[in-house]
Amino acid sequence: MTLLREALSWNYVLVTALLSSFSAQMIKVILNLIIVGKFIPERMWGAGGMPSAHSATVCAMVVATGRYCGIHSTLFAIALIVSIIVMYDAMGVRRETGEQAKVLNHLLSEWMDQESEIWPILGHKKLKEMVGHTPIQVVTGAVFGCLIGFVMPMV
Repeated sequence: MTLLREALSWNYVLVTALLSSFSAQMIKVILNLIIVGKFIPERMWGAGGMPSAHSATVCAMVVATGRYCGIHSTLFAIALIVSIIVMYDAMGVRRETGEQAKVLNHLLSEWMDQESEIWPILGHKKLKEMVGHTPIQVVTGAVFGCLIGFVMPMV
């Protein structure tokens, strides 16, 4: 606990946000282990999945900024606007990118089955499909981040 207090005294908002991000990523690994039945370490740093670590990070940042600087501060306003943009992007553009990757990967695999000797340079490359979040993943990450932001001890 002393190490945590020292880190928080160094930069309360940053440490709270990073701790929330790390915790959300750990939850992804654990949930993947429970649901899929295997340990996939890529879930520790990979995007997408439950809960949204992006949402958890920015919401913890918002709450920590509000607690540390006050909700009437300019920093709180900036943190809030950035968090809204990040969460909107996770559910919109990044999620749609993942959906497009699924379609393209399917088309490419069918095409490569027929044309693999003509286009060997493409090999078995696949686009990353898990880059965005569903609304429930974003909301869960946001609630988790807010919770972390509120339970971190003030220094």
